[in-house]
Amino acid sequence: MAEYLPGIYQEFGARYPDIAAAQGELSRLVRQTTPFDERTTHLLKFALALGAEADGAVRSNVRRGRAKGVTDEELRAVALLAITTCGFPTAMAGLKRIDDVVEGPK
Repeated sequence: MAEYLPGIYQEFGARYPDIAAAQGELSRLVRQTTPFDERTTHLLKFALALGAEADGAVRSNVRRGRAKGVTDEELRAVALLAITTCGFPTAMAGLKRIDDVVEGPK
């Protein structure tokens, strides 16, 4: 199954292939250096994206995390934890993004 890549990322890769390749290599090296399995990595990256209010990365890590066995309950728990760290609006946006991916946009 081919991994979903957002259009903006595909366009970036087409326009700047050397930079995209270097970023991909950096990502691979970072993953090799951390002690986390893929599932945990996607859960952590979801949390980081949520805190950074990076909408595309939030959605991407919801999709990728679910593909690695992260449950919707775990994703929602991370979003709820964000209430006291990142603020209520950020947490609510995270919950909405989870629902958008799981249930489709409303």
